[in-house]
Amino acid sequence: MKIVLFDIDGTLIKAGGAGIRGLNKAVKTMCGVDGICGKFSIQGSTDKENFTTAFKLASGRRPTAGQFRELELRYIEFLPAEVARSVKSGNYSKLNGIEQFLAALSGRKDVAVGLGTGNLKEGALIKLAPSGLLKYFAFGGYGCDSHIRSEVLKKAVARAGKLLRVKIKPSEVYVIGDTHKDIEAAKEAGYHSASVLDGFGDRGMLMRSGAELMAGDFSDLYPWMIWLGLENDRRGVERGTYICPDSPIEHAHYGRTGMDLKDIDNGISALRKLKRKADGKK
Repeated sequence: MKIVLFDIDGTLIKAGGAGIRGLNKAVKTMCGVDGICGKFSIQGSTDKENFTTAFKLASGRRPTAGQFRELELRYIEFLPAEVARSVKSGNYSKLNGIEQFLAALSGRKDVAVGLGTGNLKEGALIKLAPSGLLKYFAFGGYGCDSHIRSEVLKKAVARAGKLLRVKIKPSEVYVIGDTHKDIEAAKEAGYHSASVLDGFGDRGMLMRSGAELMAGDFSDLYPWMIWLGLENDRRGVERGTYICPDSPIEHAHYGRTGMDLKDIDNGISALRKLKRKADGKK
């Protein structure tokens, strides 16, 4: 059984800044500070982490348990209207090809699809509601489970195992996100990792994250299905025949080797210098 976990923001949908606006309003009503999310980066972090950072920046201190819960409730109160605002303005969208991908995966008995998101569970449901994608997800890990993304992913896998009544190996878990933090969390948990490039992540940091597969979106499902081991490569190339024999075949197929390309170039240059130096001593 393969478990495929999806991040939400920038991976499944783009909510047009609804989450940022909701958190800004929640903080303003509690601390009187406007536009707090403009003072730090929220991409790739859990809501627990972002809420704590926002409150601390606005008030000068960490929130108590009661203050944190109040902030969560105010955020959830503001979020539906902000999502509706994004939908009405045309700034709410699904990533290209995602519904076809989810439909293809959900039609298989050897795959279970879940969420692995930094969003609070309530926030995740509110954000996904207009997309029509909620029907594909029977379980998930959420930002309310932990402020550590790898723990969020592990929680999703634990719920999948309980639901399916099977023991799930780390090698059977595939994580899809849009930031380097998604990739780092997947690696920390011992899971496979892949990234879309048309999300909110920094491309430079994503290129250095060592994701097994990178693609703009899901408009071409072929590389995704190969990565998941659900389709064979039509070119007939098998695993273990590339530069990095222990890497998934997608690295070489799509221009990735698991290393930063600049690092490879620097390594080649260094080897050439050593060779010239050695030749000069002969």
